[in-house]
Amino acid sequence: MKAVVWHGKRDVRVDTVPDPAIRDPHDAVVRVTTTGICGSDLHLYEVLGPFMGEGDVLGHEAMGIVEEVGPAISGLRTGDRVVIPFQVACGHCFMCTRGLPTQCETTQVREQGTGAALFGYSKLYGEVPGGQAEYVRVPQAQFTTIKVPDGPPDDRFVYLSDVLPTAWQAVEYAAVPQGGTLVVLGLGPIGDMSARVALHRGAARVIGVDLVPERLDRARRRGVEALDLREHDDIADTIRGMTDGRGPDSVIDAVGMEAHGSPVGRLAQQMAGLLPDALARPLIRKAGVDRLAALHLAIDVVRRGGTVSLIGVYGGMSDPLPMLTLFDKQIQLRMGQANVKTYVDDILPLLTDDDPLGVDDFATHHLPLDDARHAYEIFQRKQDGAVKILLNP
Repeated sequence: MKAVVWHGKRDVRVDTVPDPAIRDPHDAVVRVTTTGICGSDLHLYEVLGPFMGEGDVLGHEAMGIVEEVGPAISGLRTGDRVVIPFQVACGHCFMCTRGLPTQCETTQVREQGTGAALFGYSKLYGEVPGGQAEYVRVPQAQFTTIKVPDGPPDDRFVYLSDVLPTAWQAVEYAAVPQGGTLVVLGLGPIGDMSARVALHRGAARVIGVDLVPERLDRARRRGVEALDLREHDDIADTIRGMTDGRGPDSVIDAVGMEAHGSPVGRLAQQMAGLLPDALARPLIRKAGVDRLAALHLAIDVVRRGGTVSLIGVYGGMSDPLPMLTLFDKQIQLRMGQANVKTYVDDILPLLTDDDPLGVDDFATHHLPLDDARHAYEIFQRKQDGAVKILLNP
């Protein structure tokens, strides 16, 4: 089959690889009909390369048709149309039954000290072959699938794999009071959808911050007060001036470890990229290699007693945090990978013909799988208006 394969930093190719097969009674094999490129994939494309192996199949946002199921699977059969959550989880362990499938005890990658295995996401998360391919093996398929109805186009449902539940959790964790104000830092796919979800759920105002014109325009069309970072000498002061001098009730950091305007973090990332993988891996995991401009801005701008929700990915362990400010301002801080299945029942009723979240036209590009190399390039470089790219095998 064809698949998008990692070959090195900024080097992804569409290769022919072996077809997946049932390896465990709890597996299923799905023929992929649509698969997305996520901002998190760009971390593998750039910063987290030392944790990748040449030949790894990428991708963790996929949906398709079930082709084969293992003997232990019930409730799923050949021909079912399914979305595949980005994390592999069993559904019955201690963590899964508490709404935390990202910490699934059946699939935790204990040798790396990380949570549940993720599709297409490096040695850190189990090196499970991903969904940017013609077919994908789905472990723990009794839980790691979401059945969706036939009929509507894939764009209606594919974002259940990641974008929608990630944005939903970001807003849930942000705890925006009814009629309150939320700031979203970063208006890529997750930040954009977080703003839509927040407005749908009752936020009176959403203020978005980015520096890509296409992203700012998209957000404004959905009712977001979008600020161009490049046009403000002190964006925190600007936001405080918009919120009675005190700051917003909540802030979502949808940027993460590759934030603009973090020269020290950028230098650390570049240095790690020059090292052999065996040396780069511990540097990335243990040193302060995250670019923290967005996180520091979130802490600065949120009102006293407010909440910061981190949904952008961070990787280092010794990055300095302004603990005095966090404590003094009595800020609540919540974070983590999205627990996809926990929010599906809340989201599915919104995926109707009324389309309140605008999923039908959320993608800016639909490209064939063969164009994946080009797709990664324009997404990473923010060219051609690329905000969300879907690939079709």
